[in-house]
Amino acid sequence: MSSSPKLAPPAIRLEDYDYPLPRERIAQEPVAPRDASRLMVLDRASRTRTHRRFLDLPALLRPGDLLVLNDTKVIPARIVGRKSTGGAVECLLLEETGPGSWEALCNATRELRAGVRIRFSDTEEARVSGRRGEKVVLEFPPEVAVPALLESRGEVPLPPYIRRDREGHPEAGDREGYQTVFARNPGAVAAPTAGLHFTRDLLAHLASAGVSVAFLTLHVGAGTFLPIRGDDARDHPMHSEAFVHPEATALAIARTREAGGRVVAVGTTVARVLESLGRDGVVHPARGRCDLYVLPGYRFRVVEALITNFHLPRSTLLLFVAAFAGPDWILESYRNAVDEGYRFYSYGDAMLIR
Repeated sequence: MSSSPKLAPPAIRLEDYDYPLPRERIAQEPVAPRDASRLMVLDRASRTRTHRRFLDLPALLRPGDLLVLNDTKVIPARIVGRKSTGGAVECLLLEETGPGSWEALCNATRELRAGVRIRFSDTEEARVSGRRGEKVVLEFPPEVAVPALLESRGEVPLPPYIRRDREGHPEAGDREGYQTVFARNPGAVAAPTAGLHFTRDLLAHLASAGVSVAFLTLHVGAGTFLPIRGDDARDHPMHSEAFVHPEATALAIARTREAGGRVVAVGTTVARVLESLGRDGVVHPARGRCDLYVLPGYRFRVVEALITNFHLPRSTLLLFVAAFAGPDWILESYRNAVDEGYRFYSYGDAMLIR
């Protein structure tokens, strides 16, 4: 007796995850103070939606809840050099893959071939050793301290939808504004934007309200801005990013769950790490690379509440929050956010889904 053939899962059509957004809704500057940003609260049990301020967060969480934050630090990874021919080359240094060896995205008038040297100062240069797909591999000699070079000559790699001058150079305030107050582990080229709303005072108020805090590190890469190409989101190759999930955070999560508290992920970066490690229901300490791709239909095992910003249409981040809150409701809530005048994207307002 033959069994019935298994049906392929339905396509996840990108056109279903689009929404109109007026340009003036894209935040160009952070609010001050940070926790004065608006906060849309989605309650999954009651299917209710309310509008608050981020500084109301202590009243919106419960004593015994655990906030897990990403303490990665954005490096000033955008730097301009010149080839020996004099042509300018703009480089975005993504990740050090070996001693002095960096993967980078480079813009130049002509293709950068192996052997080309790029000079960043009178004494500091790198040699192109090859390519890995769209990325260029740059080799720096041992005497060049790349972190110091970036600190002195690099710029914050703002996302392309934040407009500055004609060349896109960031403003002086972006070095502080595009960084969380708890950033401590350098390596990201994009901020974990849900964390940008926290102030030290707010963290103190949360502690007074009985909400605990723990940290992990995921170095957000340029892949977070990569568009999904094609019509079916399932076909997208998810980028990977380096992470560290320390033992102290694993223990805090275990204690919280045993006591009946909720694990509240601050940002999709945190949620991806926790879900990738907690597939058996226990979140173990680990380090490695995370490439978990969450699509609608995914069953969450660890994260019980999520703080996140408003994301680009047709993006992996929008698909993630649609998986957590439900596609129809999240898209309805995004349309409501546009109507209510919320600010979108990295410097924009936030959402608490609980």
